[in-house]
Order: sequence, then structure tokens, then C-alpha cells
Amino acid sequence: MSQLLSTSLGPVRLIGENATPIWGMPNAERNRRMAESAANNGRQLASGHELLFNLTYAFDPLLLTLVLETPGTVFTWGGAPIVGQVVQGTDPLTAAHVIDLSDGRRLYNRQLRKLEQPMVRELTPATRREIERRSYFGAYKGVTDLLTKYLWPELALVLTRIAAQLRMTPNMVSVIGVSLCLLATFLFAKGLYWTGFLSGFIFMVLDTVDGKLARCTITSSKWGNVIDHGVDLVHPPFWWYFWGTGLAYWGLQLPGATFAFVMTAVVAGYVLQRVIEGLFLKDFKMDIHVWRRFDSQFRLITARRNPNMVILFVALLFGRPDIGLVALAWWTVISLIVHAIRLAQAYAVARSGRPIISWMDEAEGQA
Repeated sequence: MSQLLSTSLGPVRLIGENATPIWGMPNAERNRRMAESAANNGRQLASGHELLFNLTYAFDPLLLTLVLETPGTVFTWGGAPIVGQVVQGTDPLTAAHVIDLSDGRRLYNRQLRKLEQPMVRELTPATRREIERRSYFGAYKGVTDLLTKYLWPELALVLTRIAAQLRMTPNMVSVIGVSLCLLATFLFAKGLYWTGFLSGFIFMVLDTVDGKLARCTITSSKWGNVIDHGVDLVHPPFWWYFWGTGLAYWGLQLPGATFAFVMTAVVAGYVLQRVIEGLFLKDFKMDIHVWRRFDSQFRLITARRNPNMVILFVALLFGRPDIGLVALAWWTVISLIVHAIRLAQAYAVARSGRPIISWMDEAEGQA
């Protein structure tokens, strides 16, 4: 049994029926949202083709991206078509590129910077929670900081499920998070570091939740991404600056020359690291942190907000928030030097005529 849908992307054929909800919605609605999202991002079907979804299965959205890139591609699981772009009205198993994922092959997700076997699973009441869990972790970046990767995934999963059941949008979560971010900034300025840490911690977890909620429920929006990434980009230097001014309430304010060095290091170092990342992306068409394994491992601890908060937290445990800020400044300088060296090395490799290829692409080719 099949049904046809008309979407902004073009004709969509749904195979089968499935009443089991996923992330609070029917599988047919999830697939429709994926098609509309693809259209909103400029994707389109080839002339005379239709998109195919099998409602029996839930799958990683990466597969939809890949079939839209190559008309005539169908992903299957043990001979059952899962998702594909095929000539209208034809048997999907006769398509030009039929790829069976049940052999365990891994694919590289450039958006999330990771190499893994895409999730494909039959959606039933017994498998629903496992599928939600796998789709949630499937939305995690493979290359990120140590807190996001190891500390709060489980907590964020619970909050993402609650938000989905309450029909909250990612933007609602973002607004709550931004409010807590501003509150943390104010508390740091007043030297209320522990309270500020609590507010900042909740904000950092929600900063994960809004993105995962958007990906899992297929409700990403242009302005939501702008707000989310804009706040992430702008707020860290303000936290470090007001952490420094708040030291006066502890009687630990830094001398003028030391404070000037620290602020110059954390602000200039942060901005220059972002510039280096931008240059690498522009010139080599990939994130600097996925070039070599070292770069991916260094991303766990590089001087971004979350690793820097670990430094401040440890210093606060010993009652020395001033030393924590100085250590943060030196770590920012060290991270900047590492990134500058890696950028210079990449340019040297390119000048020698060798291609700049991600180690994940190489691993995918060897799989």
C-alpha cells in the first residue's frame, strides 16, 4: 500500500502504514517535515523523479541528504527499500544505485563531523524509545568539546524528550537558554560565581537541547539557527570579562596590567581562533577540527566556552577564581598557537600539491 503527498520538494510516495509515533508525531509527518526541510534548504528532485519513504522504518536524515544529491539512489535494508529518489511510478529496487545498509557500512556526515553507520530500524511500539535514543545521539556532532560529548548527553536526552512531548519548539528552548545566559553574565559581574555557574550550566545544557530538539523533530528554522549560533558566538568574552570584574567582590581583583593582559588574551585569542577556523573552512572546504585525528582530539579541550568553564570551576573549588581566569587566558593563548600552526601546516601541504582530506573521509574510503 502506498500514498502520494505533494510537498514543496515535489511528489513523495509513502509506502505502507505505521501508527507508532516518534518524537510525538506519526512517522508520515516526520518524513513530510524532512522533505519540506530539504526544500527550504534549496534541495530539489530531479525532473520526473519522486521521493520514496518506507513508513515501516525510521532512519538517519543523512540518508535523505544523500539520495537528493544523486538521483536514482535508493537505500535498502535487507532488500526492503527505506528511502530513495526514483523515477516516478517505478519499482525502487530497479533504481540505478541500490545500496543495502545492512552490510554495516559507515558513511561520513560532514554536517555533524562524524563517521558511522546510519541508523535504520523498524519502528514499532517496542523499538520506539530505542529509535528516539539513537536518532538523538545521531544528531550529536562527532567532533565537539568534552562536556558536550561526555558529561550531559543523557540529561539533554531527557529534556529533549520532555520538550517534544510538551510540543515546545526549539526557539522556546533557546529563549529560556538565552535568558539564563544573560542572568549568568549578571551574576558573574556581581561575584556570585556559584549561582552564576548554576545558571550557566543550565544554559549550556539547553544549548544542546534546542539543537537536538530541532533535528529530532525536524523543526529547524533559519532564524532559530541565527539566534542559536549568534548567542554561542558572542557571549563567551562577556562571561570572561564580567568574571574578571566580579573578582572585586572577593577581594581578588587583578592588578591593572594583569587584567589588561588577561582580557586581551581571552578576547583577541577567541576572535583569532574563530578567524583561523573561518580561513580553514574557506580555503579547504572543511572544518579545521576534522583534518587529522589530532585536530579532532584537540577539539575536546580547545579554549572554547565549555572547556574554559571547567578551568574556572576547578579554580573556584579552591577558592581562587582569579587564578582560574589567568589560567583561562594562558590556555586561550596556547590554543591559538596550536590552531595557527595547524593552519600554516595545511597551507604548506596544499602548496606541496597534496590534497587536504579529512581523516574521516579517508576512513570512510577504507571501510
